[in-house]
Amino acid sequence: MSEKPSWMDTVEKMASQAATEVGCLLYDLEFVGAGKGRTLRVFIDREDGNVTIDDCSNVSKGLNLLLDADEELIPGGAYNLEVSTPGLDRHLNKPWHFQKVIGKKVYIKTSKALESVGVTDKKWKSAKTVEQVLDAADESEIKFVVDDVEIKIPYGMIDKAKLVFEMTKGQKK
Repeated sequence: MSEKPSWMDTVEKMASQAATEVGCLLYDLEFVGAGKGRTLRVFIDREDGNVTIDDCSNVSKGLNLLLDADEELIPGGAYNLEVSTPGLDRHLNKPWHFQKVIGKKVYIKTSKALESVGVTDKKWKSAKTVEQVLDAADESEIKFVVDDVEIKIPYGMIDKAKLVFEMTKGQKK
């Protein structure tokens, strides 16, 4: 994962403060684009997962006030601010993101074959992707158990991870 600029730490603290003030938590943020197309994306969540449009609007207003107070914080001039939920297929970046989705199906892409973390099962040792139900997550790694094969992947080896949205029987399309 790419290194973030030092000013993003300050923006992250501000976004966390703005989210907390309205009863939400900061899930993640990203700064993308170039020139006039630059966008600061802030993703918020609630413990119960029920983020409203008003929550997004209130966090946006609160964060805007904080960012406007220090116009020099984000280098390069104008940018757009977007506040939303992480979505149904949310990206998983931090240990608590993984801990929140234990028991759900996730997609993981690793930087090395699973053999490098001790997986010897013929089916899995050369794999670099896993799409299975997450069994456990702690501060250093995640764990899957597939057909009695235990697969432990340290966070440092994960290139990409996201929740896999699955419709359950009886849900409307």
